[in-house]
Amino acid sequence: MPPGLDEIAKWLAPEHLEVFGAFHPAPDDRVPEDTKTLLLLGPAEPGFWTHVTTSPEFADGGPDPLDRWSARAITDIAEALGATPLFPFGRPPYLPFFTWALKSGRAWQSPVALLVHDRAGLMVSYRGALALPWRLDLPETPPCPCDTCATRPCLTACPVVALTSAGYDLNSCHAFLDTPVGDDCLTDGCRVRRLCPVSQSYGRLPDQSGFHMRAFHP
Repeated sequence: MPPGLDEIAKWLAPEHLEVFGAFHPAPDDRVPEDTKTLLLLGPAEPGFWTHVTTSPEFADGGPDPLDRWSARAITDIAEALGATPLFPFGRPPYLPFFTWALKSGRAWQSPVALLVHDRAGLMVSYRGALALPWRLDLPETPPCPCDTCATRPCLTACPVVALTSAGYDLNSCHAFLDTPVGDDCLTDGCRVRRLCPVSQSYGRLPDQSGFHMRAFHP
């Protein structure tokens, strides 16, 4: 019998990964032809960053250590399970992880247009996916946390109003990060993402956010 979600979770746990959503794909979802269930994988916090930064990929001085770790770890898990690994990085054409996240029922477009996740909030990231050639029974999906967020701090958190309900002003964001007052976002992570109440309960370390910000704004 193919493994279910509980057994798959046991394979993910040693790598500090967890299922961030799942769905039964349609023919136009750009998944392998035999895929019956797609599992989206994200960091299990707390503990993910401490785990990955002790890996060989972070010690060898090579480029893109997080992506290389993700490719190795998730491919190993996929091979053990009989699944196909898929990734949001690599060469174009890129796979539609944003669309997949929305289809999973556990991520939504937030008031500032960024994805918000039921567990990770605005700190949501996907390290990869598992395309399973068998159909899993999936649990009911939770409600969007933004629907019950009374204060919606994401709408007023950006110091230069680069992230609003009207969209994302990329140039203003980069310009702000070049200033001394932008160092807070650059080292600890985007203020908008940090002030999301769900993000604050997720347990992601500032060092990880800083790593992603330096990749975004070298």
